[in-house]
Amino acid sequence: GWCPLSPTGAQNTQLLLEPLWTPGVLWDRVTLTCQGSGTPGDTTWYKDGQRWGPEGRDRLLLTYSGTYKCERPDTGLSAPMSIRVLNALLVLQVPARALLEGDTVTLRCRG
Repeated sequence: GWCPLSPTGAQNTQLLLEPLWTPGVLWDRVTLTCQGSGTPGDTTWYKDGQRWGPEGRDRLLLTYSGTYKCERPDTGLSAPMSIRVLNALLVLQVPARALLEGDTVTLRCRG
């Protein structure tokens, strides 16, 4: 698997959002994947500061908006990721990445 390295060489726990558009919509099956070293399936999830979801799974299907984190035994706690998940018939989405002033942004209208 893919494990990014920090400047000190230690591995970090990372969250990967799929699909890469925000806000997410329920009919897109928005998922978070917890990436880090250690035993696969040994993940703890947190939503809004509280333990959340099934213990042990590396992937989490999102049905609620909130701020999510995951923890892996060998690489620790991930940075928080704030995610909006809508149950809407029509939604305007932007790429789920950091944007800077002057960036060209592609919007998409989904329905």
